[in-house]
Amino acid sequence: MKKFIIHPTTFKLDGGAMFGIIPKPLWARKIEPDEFNRILMSLRVIYLEIEDKKILIDTGIGDYHSEKFNHQFAIENTDSPLTTILRKHLDVDPTEITDVIITHLHFDHVGGLIERDKEMTFPNATLHLHKKHYEYSQEPTARDTGSFQSHFFNPIIQQYIDKEQIHFLEGENGLIINSATPIKFKVSFGHTPYMIHPIFENYIYMADLVPMAHHLKIPWVMGYDIEPGVTTKYKEEFYKFIIENDLCMIYEHDNETWGSKIKLDDKQQYVFTENFQSSKGFVQELE
Repeated sequence: MKKFIIHPTTFKLDGGAMFGIIPKPLWARKIEPDEFNRILMSLRVIYLEIEDKKILIDTGIGDYHSEKFNHQFAIENTDSPLTTILRKHLDVDPTEITDVIITHLHFDHVGGLIERDKEMTFPNATLHLHKKHYEYSQEPTARDTGSFQSHFFNPIIQQYIDKEQIHFLEGENGLIINSATPIKFKVSFGHTPYMIHPIFENYIYMADLVPMAHHLKIPWVMGYDIEPGVTTKYKEEFYKFIIENDLCMIYEHDNETWGSKIKLDDKQQYVFTENFQSSKGFVQELE
């Protein structure tokens, strides 16, 4: 298996929203906000090659948004960020992608599925998506409807369905891709229902359960979460699973740190044993 982190672009979200009930004097010690109280965040995507498969995990924010939207979220690279990197740095054409795994359908995770002309970015891929999460995305609550840009992604997902290129995942754990090096998944709740976390070799992609290393502490959860208390329960469950299986967490949104290994210390607190810093380049190969 070949494993790469892709860093297509950055964006910014409100720091208070990213840390929920945690007071600003505490979270601002870890990450400095700008004059609008926004913090800089990565849109980290994973690219894997297994046998004859070329696989993406999440797709970033895309490039089809309005100028107002790009300004609001301070999106740095708005010109085909993901596909440009695939072509230029990995010599991979979007038509060669065989599988796209989507953790959940919030706009900063699914945007790269759509080209600026509103066509499929990866027309030959199988789309892997949790069925229950997809169903939820069609009727989200008033609180999180803004995170789902269904008017953009629904037509694309329907094309995958019509072409019989969709694999709807079910249950709370299981197999995404069956290969010599399988990709499995585990589901979390709290941020959004049935968010999946792909597991490959000794890595686990944390998506928005633990979006940054700054969110390691159990109570440090996002204000964006639908059920923050449920998030804390799943964080603890996942940490136990991660330690038992000696996994390395990959953060989707931490601009400085791409991953960490953790342990439970003598005070029964989860702490880092290793942090892995981002190379600041567009592509970084994993061991």
